[in-house]
Amino acid sequence: MDKETKGKYIEAIGRRKTSTARVRISESSKASFKVNDMDSKEYFKTEGERRLILDPMVKGQKTGEGKVALKWNVEVHVVGGGVHSQAEAIRHGLARALAEFNPENRAELKTLGFLKRDPRAKERRKFGLKKARKAPQWSKR
Repeated sequence: MDKETKGKYIEAIGRRKTSTARVRISESSKASFKVNDMDSKEYFKTEGERRLILDPMVKGQKTGEGKVALKWNVEVHVVGGGVHSQAEAIRHGLARALAEFNPENRAELKTLGFLKRDPRAKERRKFGLKKARKAPQWSKR
């Protein structure tokens, strides 16, 4: 890494439900993945969530013949929601950052669905109802 690229990074924001992840990636000689100043293996306990956050780097990167895959220093600050929602927000933000770094990977990330923000969220409760759509039991008399 030369002096010009040292300290330079790409930042992107990913969202899912009420989770928001601010992702910073920078090229590095050694790969590292930090989530809220903790190692990703320490923050995400299950293997499924760890695989979920690494999907854009594993599946979305096109490596041509003779090219070595880049190693990334990834720093994430994530707030809100549950652990799985946070993992999906990180995946969204990481995919956006990788697409910004190399526009050639954008098509691949888009077909995998990593660039689309999942709009599903909890519906608000309406007055007169027990939950968003559940009505109280109806009685004839």
